[in-house]
Amino acid sequence: MQVKEAMTPDPVTCQVHDKVRVAAGLMRKNRIGGLPVLDGTTLVGIITDSDIISLLDTGRISDDLWLPSPLEIIEVPIRELVNWEKTRHALTNIGDTEVRKVMSSPPITADAEMEIEEAASLMLHRKITRLPVLDKGRLVGIITRADVVNAVGAAHTAEGGGQ
Repeated sequence: MQVKEAMTPDPVTCQVHDKVRVAAGLMRKNRIGGLPVLDGTTLVGIITDSDIISLLDTGRISDDLWLPSPLEIIEVPIRELVNWEKTRHALTNIGDTEVRKVMSSPPITADAEMEIEEAASLMLHRKITRLPVLDKGRLVGIITRADVVNAVGAAHTAEGGGQ
């Protein structure tokens, strides 16, 4: 079976200069975990829910604050307050970040004529869950791990293996 038989055609996309809030909104609205990123009509990257979540990483508790011994009992809550301020700042600014600063680039892709087993192997080895699908260099679809499982399951059922 070829990738073009299992992929989702005409995937939801975003543009390289869109804000992260636009990409996140598209993912939420369409209940998907990633979007191919285009510069005009050219595929230049992919942004995933993991990329957006990584923007929230504020690191561990601040080590740059020291209080004298009698006040050590309140040191940890103050460190947590400093950490919360970092988190609040991150939350305030991530929506305004351009997709191009967060996306994975260059994207790992599949060809529409590729065998589905090859695409599945590529996903496993690269530890990714989706591949934009190209046909003659043009984005024509996206294939996810779920698409692979559904296609293999449907083929098994069609062969009389399912009950």
